[in-house]
Amino acid sequence: MDADARGRRGDEEEAADEATPLLAAPTGYSGRWSHAADVHVLSAAFLFVFAAYCAAQNLESTVNTEGDLGTVSLGILYTSFTIFSVAASPVVNWLGSKRALVVGTSGYVLFILANLVPTWYTMVPASLYLGFTASIIWVGQGTYLTSAALSHARDNNLPEGPTLGNFNGEFWGMFASTQVIGNLISLALLRNGKDGGSVTGKTLLFVVFLGCMIVGIALMCLLSKRDEKANNAPTHSSFGAMMKYIIAPLKDRRMILIIPLIAYSGLQQAFVWAVFTKSIVTPVLGISGVGGAMAIYGAADVVCSLVAGRLTSGLHSATSIVSVGAILQAVVLFWLLLFYSPMDGLLGAAVPLFIGALWGVGDGVFNTQLSALLGLLFEDVKEAAFAQLKVWQSGAIAVIFFLSPNITLQAILILMAIALIISFGSFLLLTLVVENSLTIRS
Repeated sequence: MDADARGRRGDEEEAADEATPLLAAPTGYSGRWSHAADVHVLSAAFLFVFAAYCAAQNLESTVNTEGDLGTVSLGILYTSFTIFSVAASPVVNWLGSKRALVVGTSGYVLFILANLVPTWYTMVPASLYLGFTASIIWVGQGTYLTSAALSHARDNNLPEGPTLGNFNGEFWGMFASTQVIGNLISLALLRNGKDGGSVTGKTLLFVVFLGCMIVGIALMCLLSKRDEKANNAPTHSSFGAMMKYIIAPLKDRRMILIIPLIAYSGLQQAFVWAVFTKSIVTPVLGISGVGGAMAIYGAADVVCSLVAGRLTSGLHSATSIVSVGAILQAVVLFWLLLFYSPMDGLLGAAVPLFIGALWGVGDGVFNTQLSALLGLLFEDVKEAAFAQLKVWQSGAIAVIFFLSPNITLQAILILMAIALIISFGSFLLLTLVVENSLTIRS
């Protein structure tokens, strides 16, 4: 009987071993499902959190107007974001990317709570803390997504470039839809004309936003762990070693050449949030129209992110896609600078919506391509590379929020046009540098 039992047990173990590859995660992976499933959950979690936050951010410059509280709070937020992003990569390494994502959501919840009682004593501390947690969540996002994409490519013998493009396309497409969903909620609850609705409507709006964030946090908790602390522990054995790791990408001329485009991507995002909504949409459509205009912007962003992600296969495709986005935004900037003036009637109402759609295409391009390129070019120091992304991006955003209340629309448009020309030229030089290095190696 003992021999028969051992034989049956051996047969069962052999059968289990044969079944394991079909069900279990790849070797060294501690999750409960596939890499692609993790990206689906990550994308859905960000959808809920940022549908609330992005819609709230779009309204700050038009709702919290006393003493420019909303605009100044966002300037403080992105200044804090810039400062803390410098040291975000070792924090993410220490926490692990999953825990960094969960911890990072706490700042967004506090920011929404502060908007329920918007004063200098609530908004400023909440903005400072959100700057810290935002640096963690975004470095964690870039690290987590890149790790999932590269692991998926290796486990399935797929090329890394298209896999990174597809994963980034899905994430940024879902993320861009936050502008559609969040702003449609705003449009529904702040529908009482150009005054932006009642105090009760605004309170209800932020309570709904809070509920969305709770759902997003719950989804974050379902993510599989992708901690790489064991591999990175020697890197941060001392403060000096930690600083060397943080600044390592800055010693690479490829990072120096891509930084201008990173900074411009921040400028063009802040332009929509602080300038487009206040100076172009509100005079024509009112505060209640901000939600509709930003929903159009978000819809274009979604489509472009998904398409750009699918078309990304490497540096050549990225160059073509970035060129399209840069040209479209250049057309918008020069048209606003030289020809635009607010108009009445149906045509006047359609113009801000059309501008939002074109700008959303550019934003979708920059988000997908920058994330994919950083994942490809800086795989060995991806946490530090994504920290640099957020340092320069959030610093540029802070500049717009602090400048916009104090300078004219024309001056901001000139600044944006100059930044676009410089950043696009630097990006084209980056493509030449990378191609030359590949030619030399071959």
